[in-house]
Amino acid sequence: MTENDRQTPVPARAPGRVRTGLARGSAPWLLPAFALVVALAAASWAVPVLLVAAIPACGLALGMVWFFRDPDRVAAGAGLACAADGAVQFIDSQTDGRTRVAVFMNPLNVHVNRAPLAGVVTGVEHRPGGFRPAFDKDSERNERVIWTFQTEIGEVAVVQIAGAMVRRIVPYLAEGQKVEKGQRIGLIRFGSRVDVYLPPGVAPAVEVGQKVRAGETRLDRA
Repeated sequence: MTENDRQTPVPARAPGRVRTGLARGSAPWLLPAFALVVALAAASWAVPVLLVAAIPACGLALGMVWFFRDPDRVAAGAGLACAADGAVQFIDSQTDGRTRVAVFMNPLNVHVNRAPLAGVVTGVEHRPGGFRPAFDKDSERNERVIWTFQTEIGEVAVVQIAGAMVRRIVPYLAEGQKVEKGQRIGLIRFGSRVDVYLPPGVAPAVEVGQKVRAGETRLDRA
């Protein structure tokens, strides 16, 4: 699949059929993992004991495939869509009238994030920082990428926050690009958090502890 294919809106799918690929930005982790498995398996012909080491290496490689999975999604029909898979960690009001909805992604969640609404990318800002666990309040100082979208309801901000394990956020889009609701915007490698800032006057439809899915769960109240 080409880079342009990854940046197009999610196509409709037949009920019960979900195409799952691998996330862009996963190759630096997947290729070495599978290369290790192949090397150990090949070497085991000469040193049989290495076959034992190949078993956990194979488990690690398959675990990475699961982590970097990237299933297609059908965007929510109305309102704003969640930007991340996971559980709502907290919801709080900001001094400027916006409402922040924070979603924590554990290592078993899909880590590809999506645009909450159609519009134009008006800002992609990378801020270096620390690497506290994403569920920790100190993660407010973690490395992050701040997305700003101009949409039909005004400005919507999405903040990707890196976790403690691997410190890399991979943006898929650039400033000035048009975006569709539910379109992939980037990947956070390993445990992390995504905050969506709802414009003033927009109330959240989710609650703390609720499980949500990127692109599919409606975030705002009708």
